[in-house]
Amino acid sequence: MRSLQANFRPFTHASPAAATKSRAAHSRRALVCRAAGKPILEVKGLKAKIAATGQQILNGVNLTVCEGEVHAIMGKNGSGKSTLSKVLVGHPDYIVTAGSATFKGSDLFDLDPEERSHAGLFLSFQSPVEIPGVSNVDFLRMSYNSKKKAMGLPELDPLEFYAYVMPKLELLKMEPIFLNRNVNQGFSGGEKKRNEILQLAVLESDMSILDEIDSGLDIDALRDVATAVNGLRRPDSGVLMVTHYKRLLDYIKPDFVHIMQAGEIITTGGIELVDQLEAGGYASVESMDLAPV
Repeated sequence: MRSLQANFRPFTHASPAAATKSRAAHSRRALVCRAAGKPILEVKGLKAKIAATGQQILNGVNLTVCEGEVHAIMGKNGSGKSTLSKVLVGHPDYIVTAGSATFKGSDLFDLDPEERSHAGLFLSFQSPVEIPGVSNVDFLRMSYNSKKKAMGLPELDPLEFYAYVMPKLELLKMEPIFLNRNVNQGFSGGEKKRNEILQLAVLESDMSILDEIDSGLDIDALRDVATAVNGLRRPDSGVLMVTHYKRLLDYIKPDFVHIMQAGEIITTGGIELVDQLEAGGYASVESMDLAPV
């Protein structure tokens, strides 16, 4: 995978006040999680840097996602949103320098990237890559069977898999011809995003990290993708969305909204945070008291 260093702008570390807000947010979320159900993803004091340059990007992220919950992360460019997503799935461009992350009770950082995927963690990429020479149906079936093999479950032959994947195509309003095309090759931006959610549907992941799935989508494609994501939600699964825009949150309703700044979560609240952002920009939430959750 290509280096992502160029995608991140330098920034200053968060102020002591922001750090206090972040710790308070995690403490309150942890209490809510224990009351609401089991945590599926717990991140505590996570710090990470770019492997090639040593530049620190994450500066103590605290986050708890419970089963059945949808969380949204918003923030300025360079605040660390996409870095957090990639660190959680084990992207090799980043090194964890402090903190912990547990997924379904297990230490996430003890697992290789493919083991994290097999365990049920999924990342929808902001810019999906093309894979020339590999058909979509072969890629999807290999991914599905790899996970089933790791779980000790039966694999599907081509005909069985075709029957399995067809209802998922219909959910996303994708034509069967997509299965015969090379992975993302020649796809429009919207088609690539639909294809990412098709992978999510096939793998039936327990924790879905969706990195700007709304970028490049027209209103109809956004509605279809959001409908599919909502249709894939389960009481025992979680969703973490990274986005810049409220329009996605109008279709996939978050239980909690987090604001990132300088590599940590500084404020946590509900959809009212998004309304405040639209009214006054990020300066309006950076100076506010922490909203109760």
